[in-house]
Amino acid sequence: MTNVPSGADEPLAAAASPGNHAPRALWHPGSMARVTANFRQYLTGWGAADRGEGDLGYFRSGLAQPQFNGVVRVRSLDAVEQITATARDRLAGVPWWWWVGPDSPAGTSSALTTCGAQEFATLPVMVRSLDQAVDPMDPPAGLRIEAVTDHDRLPELVRTYSASMGVAPSLEPEIVRIESRRRDNADIVRLAAVLEDRVVGTTTVITAHDVAGIFLVHVADTHRRRGVGTALTAAALRVGRDRGTRLAALAASPAGEPLYRRFGFVEVSRYRLFAFPA
Repeated sequence: MTNVPSGADEPLAAAASPGNHAPRALWHPGSMARVTANFRQYLTGWGAADRGEGDLGYFRSGLAQPQFNGVVRVRSLDAVEQITATARDRLAGVPWWWWVGPDSPAGTSSALTTCGAQEFATLPVMVRSLDQAVDPMDPPAGLRIEAVTDHDRLPELVRTYSASMGVAPSLEPEIVRIESRRRDNADIVRLAAVLEDRVVGTTTVITAHDVAGIFLVHVADTHRRRGVGTALTAAALRVGRDRGTRLAALAASPAGEPLYRRFGFVEVSRYRLFAFPA
């Protein structure tokens, strides 16, 4: 993952940069507020062990995997050292990340660095209007995209994305438990790419705040570069349209960014990821 220049946590800094041709409707403050609210809801939904949604937005799954524990926002940098100490106390004992994005106060990155945090990655926030139709396309032969609506298929879905993320197999039963008990499951559609009755790809769509947030787009190593990710992305966009949301949004990995651009997603901001030394 690539680094971004300092100051990228200024609200809308990336969207306002020269050469960005995203329509204003995709990056004006109202749209960005809905996108970041959607992202916060998804991430804090992993807070099965503990969560906070006030001045310090954080979530703790208890899993020994940093993607499932972290801070998503701090409302103010007043007393930032105390806030940082509180976050480290609440998340002690598990690996975790601090997400600095367009809803973070200006100067958050510098403040965290001063407090000892280290930036290690950036993720572009990409948005697409759902007023645009999704181009019809033929999936790879034999592949079908299914909504996972029962507990029997959920473990296989988790196993597929966990393997892609490098998550230890021993954590999978607890991930399944957390997924099945999320209090916002009515907002969530989990999609599995199935080939020969085996799950070979996954994505999760959360439709909240008038946004279809797309997460956990993963394809099994053995089935990459065969159109599975394309089929999953198209299906996720159709979920967003069917549920009446106006925007689709995601935080793209370097590998996924070219695919999302082909679907009409544009970068409107960035998340900068920080971690504190153990």
